[in-house]
Amino acid sequence: MSVVTSIEDAGASRKTVSVAVPAAAVDAETRRVIDEYRRNARLPGFRKGKAPQRVVEQRFRDEIRTEVIERLLPRFWKQAEGEAGIQALLEPQVEDLNYEPGQDLTFRAVVDVRPEVELGELEFELPDPSVEATDEEVDETLQDLRRRFGDWNPVERTAGQGDRVSVQVKPLNTAEGEEAEAEEQPVEFEIGGGQVWEELSVAVTGLAAEQEAEFSRRVEPQEEGKEAYDQRFRVRLVAVKELELAELDDDLASTVGDYDTLDALRQEIVQGLGQKKEQERREARERALLDQLRERYPMEIPERVLEKEIQRLLTERAEHLVQRGVDIESPDIDWPKIGEQLRPLAEKQVHARLLLDAVAEHEQVFITPQELEVALSAIARHQNRSTAALRQELDSSGRLEVLRSDMLRDKTIRQMLGESYKPMGVEMASDDETDGTDAADATEE
Repeated sequence: MSVVTSIEDAGASRKTVSVAVPAAAVDAETRRVIDEYRRNARLPGFRKGKAPQRVVEQRFRDEIRTEVIERLLPRFWKQAEGEAGIQALLEPQVEDLNYEPGQDLTFRAVVDVRPEVELGELEFELPDPSVEATDEEVDETLQDLRRRFGDWNPVERTAGQGDRVSVQVKPLNTAEGEEAEAEEQPVEFEIGGGQVWEELSVAVTGLAAEQEAEFSRRVEPQEEGKEAYDQRFRVRLVAVKELELAELDDDLASTVGDYDTLDALRQEIVQGLGQKKEQERREARERALLDQLRERYPMEIPERVLEKEIQRLLTERAEHLVQRGVDIESPDIDWPKIGEQLRPLAEKQVHARLLLDAVAEHEQVFITPQELEVALSAIARHQNRSTAALRQELDSSGRLEVLRSDMLRDKTIRQMLGESYKPMGVEMASDDETDGTDAADATEE
């Protein structure tokens, strides 16, 4: 028996589906809920499970109503979704719900659906960079190793580019322009290094031990309503060290790792650079593919879907900040502003996913049961648990379909790039050194 009574357009990429749950199903579910409440109810003057049905219905009327609705709506919405041939992008917004005992339970479900797109040619011009390691790249890697395993020796001269220096730094003013009450702070860094302020590197260049210099740095405010200001500092040089590069020989190879000779280390570097460049090639081709796909097939992104993606990105950002020990409740963090900054990225990601879903449907790409099982088995092994337990957990939480969708999009991309498809999680499980981020994320959304 059909439960869909009508389907109407509700705007761009939105549908309104009117649903009627048969009175017989409503009554049956109501009786089950009442029986459960009656068995478990503890009411004054009655032993557990012995209260009359009429008393239970009266005492828990609102709770019973809510429970019945919460059980019936998901079940019959799934049936209605299938009957209507709709693939909702999010859970429906329920309107005009009408529930009266002995009658059909009716409601209207407003859902966002994938925007229609007329796909044409799916050939793209993609970059094809070389994945062979050059002699220059190998020599540069070896030079980096020489620096990493070299010795820093104290020298009696002025500081210059590439030296490691120990300094004492003191702020001289506050944001309000007043003199700062602060002590000197010890800092050690390499002049010109990427992790140090450029103004600080410039200030200490040419200084000898115990000499001082002042410098300024523009500070952007973290709170709204505050203006940027120039923070002044005094820096005092304490000591200078010069790097003596490690010798390029077999001893360096054995220090770096389990390599008997320099040639063995060089071969490992060649192989590692090749793997890195292969990964970079794949990422560059995938980026170009998705950029061209989005440009060729523009679409209006459903606002609710976009807002959910922004919230997902904000959650990721918050989790990363927590891992770094940052207080995400701090008033200095403007989450609405960050959300707006993430909107373009969210639009790109949602646009790409919707187009990949359309391509998968157009090209009849699908995930086989065997491919899903391989991915689940690989992820389960990585998490040191049974495949059955993982499947049950993902299925009950709805994340199994998230995993399947992610796999389908990845398979679609691989097919469009002319590559073979390996279910996500397989490489992760077969290589303990692989962190498996993609597969893990797919099971944690």
